[in-house]
Amino acid sequence: MAEKMKPSGRTIAFVKMAASGNDFVILKERSLAAGCRSLSVLARMICDRKFGAGADGMLLLAETVSGGMRMRIFNSDGSEAEMCGNGARCAALFSGRKTVDLHTKAGLVSCRVDGGCVRIRLTAPKGFRGGVDLPLGGRALKAYFVNTGVPHAVVFVQGLDSIDVDALGRMIRYHKVFSPAGVNVDFAEITGPEALKVRTYERGVEGETLACGTGSTAAVLSASCHLGMPEGNAVFRVLTRSGETLRVYFDKKKDCSFSDVWLEGGAKIVYKGVYYV
Repeated sequence: MAEKMKPSGRTIAFVKMAASGNDFVILKERSLAAGCRSLSVLARMICDRKFGAGADGMLLLAETVSGGMRMRIFNSDGSEAEMCGNGARCAALFSGRKTVDLHTKAGLVSCRVDGGCVRIRLTAPKGFRGGVDLPLGGRALKAYFVNTGVPHAVVFVQGLDSIDVDALGRMIRYHKVFSPAGVNVDFAEITGPEALKVRTYERGVEGETLACGTGSTAAVLSASCHLGMPEGNAVFRVLTRSGETLRVYFDKKKDCSFSDVWLEGGAKIVYKGVYYV
């Protein structure tokens, strides 16, 4: 009988979760050894789809003295993000509570959990700009810009399914107009009254993901101005690349500023495991 292999090194307990096609490895901060040298390196290792658990990002959670939770977000390339909408929905479900406040680098995110449906109130959008010129190899695209916790450029297209999101998204993500930080890039197609299809190239993942919560929100807010919608409350449905539908609720002002922005959709635990470092 073959000798049973004994893993070497320390272990970290984790939970794999998914929200509308975005997948995350969730760790509790207290599960990390005090001597953990680099969270960036750990994120790259554990998010690797060949040699790790595989994920778009790693979420590090810790309890706060106020009863909420602090959430740090690391992309699969090891970079740290200010906010992640679908990640926040996973973290809220992971908390096991009906309501929870998440403290992120973008600000406070309030969450409500109803079974597998999670609704989060995003931080106030900022920096909205329409009609941004993007010269690209002899042609020019028009984009909208808005920061919904992280920066997004939104481009409205027809024939969304035929768009080469990785190639065109990469060009816009690194465009000098958005330097030095760069942007996430959302390609949106209007499919009906208050309905969109969206595909997103995510900064930090450096490729298309199956969904993006802050990107879907950015596309909806941009669409409300693109379509010249009147001020007031509205709800949009967003069909993501994964086939799941997100809902975005918001209050639009005359000057294309926004308040009371909520993102709603499903989230689930995929599996629990132990990672050997």
